[in-house]
Formats: sequence, C-alpha cells, structure tokens
Amino acid sequence: MSIALARRYRPRQFADLLVQDHVAAALRGAVARGRVGHGYLLTGPRGVGKTTAARILAMALNCEQRGAAEHPEGEPCGECATCQRIWNGSATLDVVEIDAASNRGVDDARDLRERAMYAASQEGHHKVYIIDEAHMLTREAWNALLKILEEPPPGVVFVFATTEPQKIFNMAAPVMSRLQRFDFRRIGPAAIRARLRAVLDAEGLDAEEDALTIMARHADGGMRDALSTLDQCLSFGDGPVTAARVRDVLGVVDDDTYGAVLTLVAERRPADVFGIIDQLVDAGSDLAEFAGGLGEVLRAMVMAQYGAEPEGLAESTRAVIAEASKQLAPEDGVRMLKMLADSETAIRRSANPRLIVETLLLRWAMMDRTADLRALLAGEAVQPSAPAAAPPIPQEARRATPSAPSAPRVAAPTSHAAGATSPAIMVPQSTDGLRAVWSEVVATASRHSSLLGQALDHSIPRIDSPGMVTLGFSGDSAVFQEGVERQQATVETILSARMGTPTRVAVERTDTPNAGRPGKSARMTSSDIRADRLKRLRTCDPALDAAADALDLELVDEG
Repeated sequence: MSIALARRYRPRQFADLLVQDHVAAALRGAVARGRVGHGYLLTGPRGVGKTTAARILAMALNCEQRGAAEHPEGEPCGECATCQRIWNGSATLDVVEIDAASNRGVDDARDLRERAMYAASQEGHHKVYIIDEAHMLTREAWNALLKILEEPPPGVVFVFATTEPQKIFNMAAPVMSRLQRFDFRRIGPAAIRARLRAVLDAEGLDAEEDALTIMARHADGGMRDALSTLDQCLSFGDGPVTAARVRDVLGVVDDDTYGAVLTLVAERRPADVFGIIDQLVDAGSDLAEFAGGLGEVLRAMVMAQYGAEPEGLAESTRAVIAEASKQLAPEDGVRMLKMLADSETAIRRSANPRLIVETLLLRWAMMDRTADLRALLAGEAVQPSAPAAAPPIPQEARRATPSAPSAPRVAAPTSHAAGATSPAIMVPQSTDGLRAVWSEVVATASRHSSLLGQALDHSIPRIDSPGMVTLGFSGDSAVFQEGVERQQATVETILSARMGTPTRVAVERTDTPNAGRPGKSARMTSSDIRADRLKRLRTCDPALDAAADALDLELVDEG
C-alpha cells in the first residue's frame, strides 16, 4: 500500500515549512539558543503545517545529531532513528501525540498530568506532548492542566494545535497567558502550485499548469488538501493530469459556464438563466460552489478593468474575463458583486439554494446599466454599457398594433434609473415646470443629505432664463441659504439630471418671506407626478398602451 503524498512529502525541517517563516525562525532560534518554552499554542486553518511544525520541534529537541556541524543550527537532521520515528508518528517514549477530540475529558487531562511528571528517557532529551484539536478539550480538562502549565517539570514541552483558538479563550482564558502563541497563515495559490510541481517532478509525473492552478485555488490555503486532491487526480486516470480531469474530480464548474452566464447578463436574456441552472443541477454541481466561483470570475474581471493584474488564474478563465470585459462595465461588475455578497450567506444556508441562485441571476440580467452622468451633462451621447433588449410583444397586442415597434418592459419602467441620467419626460424651462417637479428635487437631495433637502424645501425656486435656476431665501432662512451655497455643485448636478439639460444655480436673498415659494397646495404629490408620467408614457408609445389594454396590465412606476 502506497503512502499518501501528503504524508510522504511532509516537511522534515523548519526551512521546509511553506509561508510560515515567522514561526520557523522563532522555533529554530529557540532550539539553537536553548530558550525553548514549556508551552506553545499553534493556531491557523487546516492543512497549513501546525502538527508538522510540532513534530519538527520535537525532532529538533531530541535529534541524535543535534549540534552537529553539518546540520543547520536549530534544525533536526531528519535522518536519525529518533527523527524517523517522530516524523512517521511511530511510538516513542519522549514524544506523545494526543487527539483531543477523543481524549477530551478531565480524566484524560489528569492522566496526561501524571505522565508528564516522569523524566525523558535519555539525558538531554525533552518530553514533548503534542495535543491536536486542542479546542475540543472540556473546561474541566483545561482546569486540570492549569497548574502543570504554570509550573511544568524540567524538560517537558506542551504543544497545542487548534483551528479555533477563540474556543480555548472562551473556555479557559488563563491558559492563553501560559502559552506562546503562533498564528499560521494560509498558503497562497502560487506557493501551492510551485509545491505541487515539485512533488510531480519528484514522482516523475506531469500535469497541465491550468490543472495545478485549479487545485491550488480549490485548496483554499491548505497544502494538505492540495496534495490529497493531486493524489485523487493521479488515481483517476493515466497520463498527465489535465484541467478537465481535475474539474471532474472536484466537481468544479467549467469556465465556459461562467462565460455563458456573463454573456446572458450582458445581453439581457433572463429566460436563459433557467436552462443554465438546469444543466448545473443535472450535473450534480454544488450551487454554493458555483456562486463562489462566479464571484471569483467577476472580481477578476473588475480587477482587470481597473488595471490590476489578477493572479492564479487559468488561461481559460482569462479568456472568459477578456470577453466579459468587452460587454460589461466595471460599475456593473461592482453592483453584481454587491448583489452576490448579499445573497452568499442565504445560498449556503438555504434548503433550496437553486431558488436563490436563479433569483440572483435574474436580477443581474434585468438590472439597469450604468451611464456616465458627467458625459451626459456635457451634452455627449451616452449609451448604457449593454442596451436593454426589449421582450417581444404578446400575440394579442401584436394583432392590435401590427405596425407598432417593440414595447419596452411594462413591469417596471426605469424612471428611477432615468432620474440619474436623463428624465423620461423633459421638464419645461419655466418656473411652473420647475415647481411641478420641485418635490422630486427635494426628495433626491434628501437622499444625499437630509440637511440639504430641508434647505431646498425652504427655498423659492424660479427660472429666469433657460439653464439658469435662481433659489431665493427669505431673511429668516439664512441658515438654509448657507447650506445650499456650501453644496451648490451638488444642487446643480441634481437639477441638471432632473431637468434634462445642464443647469446653473444662483442663490439670492429675498425681502418678502415665502414670496413665490411653492406651498404644499401648489406642489404635485408623488402619486400625481407618477400618474402623469405613466399617462404621458402610454401616450408616447402606442404599443405599450395596446399591450397594457390587451393584457389588462397595471403599469408600475418604481421611481
């Protein structure tokens, strides 16, 4: 029976630990200078070398060649009989490994305390107790160990390894002050990939670079997980390890599927979402893993669009990102990442993740595209990053208006999005027209700043000439006048977006209190404005009007 790669290529010296230089240097120096502590707490994710470091420390303290000139100071030789027994995990009198998950009670702790009172088997050796999964010990077990950890016998070293140090802190906080703590880091994909390549070269085998990249990313910082995956892939078939084989073993979604998702989002084809999810479910893919992989692709796309260089990507993933970058703006990518982040916890915890993933992709496919407001205000023609493809008109509406153009979406006219770029209905360049929409301007300003909204609500707006709005303030509104003057640029941006043309703002003091100020009775309510807008929208688009009548649709303005 062959030995697993994770065991066969386990490091034998501190220098072989990947990415854990801060731990290796400290432990090596402690051994070399004779300053080894009586207790250590090694924490970090699984598979990063905690137990391995504990074994190397035990080897260095009990190595038969310790102090020899041919070996680096503080390092074990890794070749003598004692080092071999410790490295293999064989029985030895001076090094004892205990699994705290199955030996977690107070009786086990008392037994350990009594055994620790005996001296090492040889002069100059140390008794090393390695307690793995230390967070599984009970509160009573920790209490039984407190005294011996505070005043240990000479030559005894306790090494606790855990992935959850917070549990130890919650159960036995006094223990933390009696131990030297070392936090192990996750191993990066580049270091894992290089280590996998070295293992393959030592085994005389080959693998595609994309295959190693997929394994390194899937390992999530754990070297042991990466080597176990490599073992699986080598058993899966003969010949070089390919990316396709790794995806089959791990159940990873291929990059073509991610590319198809981004394409349907860019082309506004929500109906295709269900077919893609059906394929994933039929293939037995984990939808949570699919969502996580999609998030990584999106993040890499946004990084590339902003000039950063994403690392550790397969060539097929880079091709998908290059194509998607042409179709989606980086602002859209950020909004999609925000939606994914909001849904990620629900996807992983839900009993029906398919419903949440489908809803997320539908929201992506139907969301409005961003446009550059600055270019719009400068008078340039601004097109969204991916124009909306209008759904087909129902057959009944098509018969009612055979020559009508295709209708826009009737479920939710995007008046809210339009308010940020170009209004659906142009506002007349007159004081009456401005006052008719003034409540919308105040509401938009309030979303930006409640104080700015209050200040505009106390103003007296009027239009003296096209593109020029004057805001008057009475003598008792000086505070509000100052607030508007401080944020005059913001007010101009809001007015320009709502009026549909670049607009300048002037602020003045008026002598007559509230003269000309649009009072509550003179203003149109939000309901009145939306009803008027929908009425005009139906008047301007016969196809929409016919579709609404034929299908008895209720038009909703979400602005």
